[in-house]
Amino acid sequence: MPVYNEKQTLREIVARVLQERLVAELIVVDDCSQDGSWPLLQELAAEDQRITALRLERNQGKGAALRAGFGKVSAPYVIVQDADLEYDPAEYGVVLRPIMDGKADVVFGSRFIGSGPHRVLYFWHYAGNRFLTLLSNMCTNLNLSDLETCYKAFRREVIQSVRLQEDRFGFEPEVTARLARMKLRIYEVAISYHGRTYEEGKKIGWRDGFSAIRCILKYWRSGSTS
Repeated sequence: MPVYNEKQTLREIVARVLQERLVAELIVVDDCSQDGSWPLLQELAAEDQRITALRLERNQGKGAALRAGFGKVSAPYVIVQDADLEYDPAEYGVVLRPIMDGKADVVFGSRFIGSGPHRVLYFWHYAGNRFLTLLSNMCTNLNLSDLETCYKAFRREVIQSVRLQEDRFGFEPEVTARLARMKLRIYEVAISYHGRTYEEGKKIGWRDGFSAIRCILKYWRSGSTS
């Protein structure tokens, strides 16, 4: 779970994660928050031994926080959880099922398939994600419907073998490209989505969209998993 200035939602999302029976450990990486998230995270870690709290000494971005967290995982399956309340931990079983059944190595939770509830927000975010997903699919030869989804699940040895480089939201296209080149069994399952507004703390913006395009083209051209 990467965290950056999420004090308002941190206690609730941690509680919701830990109440799921599948959760053996929770690695939370604070990306040098300035709103009091780190002291709260230390408090939460002291209350439950399943929590490992890490802090980056300077703000680096979601990708950097995830790299730090992946390196500390010991459980057999890994799922990415944002620290806001946009994604529901009650759906872990749905996302992890193809891996636990031995059918998949990686699972993407898609907000655009199925009939789960979705908060209606921001047409241009939706259109941008669809464009990025299409461009990524053209470069990777996958047929994903939701590149930018938070819920990506992996067998531990798979994600720990991927040498990631991107520090910010470029994590999404980078990890997708690298996984595609590894010829893994990738599945997609339907999830719900409760998006938040910028006033409520949403952080991704148009600059991240252009960065994602750069990353998609970069890792398509490189043809490497190194």
